[in-house]
Amino acid sequence: MTLVKVAREGAVAVVTLNRAEKRNALSLELMRELMAKLRAVGADAGARAVVLAAEGKVFSSGHDLSEMVGRSVVEYRELFDVCTELMALVQSIPQPVIAQVQGLATAAGCQLAATCDLVVASEAAAFATPGVKIGLFCTTPMVALTRAIGRKRAMEMLLTGRLVDAATAAEWGLVNRVVPAAELETTTRELAGQVAASSSFTVALGKQAFYAQIDLEQPKAYAYAKEVMSMNALAADAQEGIGAFLEKRSPCWSGR
Repeated sequence: MTLVKVAREGAVAVVTLNRAEKRNALSLELMRELMAKLRAVGADAGARAVVLAAEGKVFSSGHDLSEMVGRSVVEYRELFDVCTELMALVQSIPQPVIAQVQGLATAAGCQLAATCDLVVASEAAAFATPGVKIGLFCTTPMVALTRAIGRKRAMEMLLTGRLVDAATAAEWGLVNRVVPAAELETTTRELAGQVAASSSFTVALGKQAFYAQIDLEQPKAYAYAKEVMSMNALAADAQEGIGAFLEKRSPCWSGR
């Protein structure tokens, strides 16, 4: 069985978790397959945006708990090493990744959504880090969650494990947009299309720069950002885009 499906819709790659019968739990096998698919998409110059979706009613319930019973510390470390590698990969591939969250996203599933560059959620979606209720604090999900919504709100989710509805998640900054379930796919594709319409070179450069500067002190962030922007200005697509704007025409991107 293919645990992760990939389809191309023009310049948008749709990557879909396909383990609905297990609530799209992030088993080692699924995470490794997802990484392989994301690496392939990342290397595809024709893909300019990625939608991360999931089959069934649940976006992802987090780690597969059947893989977390009676294991050694070496095996647990492998599990969390792979999970951490997956999260880093989501943010390091050149294309922006948009999570399309149709239902529950809990524990590492919430972490996965929070890690994506953008999130569109159905009104039926909900988010939680409930590990504390089973004696396993959501420490790795905490990293992505804290960076998305801040300390106090993250601590509330982590300490209570309660579900946060989509509207609240949007208010807190975990979600970009909340739409009726019937509009989720269309809205996500529209957003992906808007991303894909820009220069792939510029978008990739900007995504990399965003994560590189986000945790730097402001003077260091500006020192880094001005160098990136100076080099960006030399790029063919920047010159084309500026020229097109001045000449009141549509730009023709070369991806350079």
